[in-house]
Amino acid sequence: MPAIQATGLTKYYGDVRGVEDLTFSVEEGEAFGYLGPNGAGKTTTIRTLLGFIAPTDGTASVLGADVRDAAALRAARKRIGYLPAEPGLDESATGRELIRLHAGLKGDRRSDDLAALFDAPLDRAVGDYSRGNRQKLAIVLAFMHEPDLVLMDEPTSGLDPLMQERFYDFLDAERERGVTLFISSHILGEVRRVCERVGIVRDGRFVTVESVSDLLDRAGKHVSLRVKGEVDPDDFAFEGVHDLSVDTTTTFTLTGGYDDLVDALDGYHVVDLEIEEAPLEEVFMRFYGEDDTGRVEEVVA
Repeated sequence: MPAIQATGLTKYYGDVRGVEDLTFSVEEGEAFGYLGPNGAGKTTTIRTLLGFIAPTDGTASVLGADVRDAAALRAARKRIGYLPAEPGLDESATGRELIRLHAGLKGDRRSDDLAALFDAPLDRAVGDYSRGNRQKLAIVLAFMHEPDLVLMDEPTSGLDPLMQERFYDFLDAERERGVTLFISSHILGEVRRVCERVGIVRDGRFVTVESVSDLLDRAGKHVSLRVKGEVDPDDFAFEGVHDLSVDTTTTFTLTGGYDDLVDALDGYHVVDLEIEEAPLEEVFMRFYGEDDTGRVEEVVA
């Protein structure tokens, strides 16, 4: 049974669409990335899966519990961790007091170890915490009971690069013990680092759901070419060449195989040739392009 299963999941706020007709599944032990710009419906999806808001239409289940069944979902939440984008923490309480509160609700198997790993200052009032320390405490609260499924919304927000890498290593270890991870993010390198599959959502609807490797294959390779003499653009006007720019250095994106490229280079004296994987950021932008006004949308969360 999938850890998460959604079929036609829809949530409207009056006439405003949150998400519409989302159908996907996340298998047990999988790390699934959920990408989209601000307002795409990422947080609405997570809140619906957790039962914080009720779907307008469609169905979903987490760890076998129907999100519309309050009793079943309440029992399932003891096996679920949640790391929100903006942790709503009692600022008058210390980190240690909040850990004791959460322990009474869902248990505590390793809060001390996690606090030490992420250097969370437990004996200070949360109101005195920096943004990074709030996130560290939120990580401890999300994982302290050794959940089977963790839903995360922008999980590394506020963490410095070294702490981000420590968190990624921790997620690798969690996956090795079979934990299912659902990661909503706009940081594409983060998703590539952690996830196997990715769903891209725009305006509350899925644009694509596929493996990260397939996404990169479809995005192609960046080619940078220098030759002796001039390049004839017609030599590179074959299928699979995109965004060709001919100058001192000729650059383009290549999708598909390399046979046509090898044929095109025949007769040229190649001085330098570099072929690199397209950045995942560029892959993401291909699913957004221009909005109705012709302006390229900014990918933020």
